[in-house]
Amino acid sequence: METPAGLVHIDYVQEGPKVKSVKLTNVKSFLYAEGLTVDCPDLGIISVDVAYGGNFYGIIDPQANFDDISSYSASQLIHYGKIIRQLLNEKYAFVHPEDANIHGLTHIQWTGNPTLPNSSGRNAVLVGDNALDRSPCGTGTSARMAQWYAKGKLKKGTEFIHESYIGSQFTGKIEAETTVDGKPAIVPSIEGWARITGYNTIFLDDEDPYFGGFQVI
Repeated sequence: METPAGLVHIDYVQEGPKVKSVKLTNVKSFLYAEGLTVDCPDLGIISVDVAYGGNFYGIIDPQANFDDISSYSASQLIHYGKIIRQLLNEKYAFVHPEDANIHGLTHIQWTGNPTLPNSSGRNAVLVGDNALDRSPCGTGTSARMAQWYAKGKLKKGTEFIHESYIGSQFTGKIEAETTVDGKPAIVPSIEGWARITGYNTIFLDDEDPYFGGFQVI
């Protein structure tokens, strides 16, 4: 499947007539920067690691001025996440070393201790301006696995069970070790499930000059 970050490979597990789970093998993911700091109103100095997993993520682990996501409401994480994202983009440049069209930090990933016994880690991902992801986020999970790999906390082939703010889970794994612009990187996979909630019908009209779609880069 073609995505803005590149091609991803898809596998699925089927039981009877239903698909039980889907696994995505994502693009190369890597730790971009460690220990970047911003001064967030009310919170104070916040240290941020930045990793790429299809998007650039500011990863905020527990620290002196942020103890755990469980100490904050969703609205607080959204509020402070937007401020920190803006401060990071104003202070630092984030450009993919192999594709300059990919630039800017778009997501904030707060982390904390898991609440489920089989989880490896827990997160809350700011998406857009007014929401937290209901899932642990595929590109976010890829970015966090890349961060853990770079810090020696996750090895190739080891399962990484990622828990979201509401308790949903993805199963991540490092499928391969690689490099990006000479830096250590990984090829991550993410496995999870979804349910059909509706259908959409799309019509193609050959009298429409753009019936095949268009792309602006």
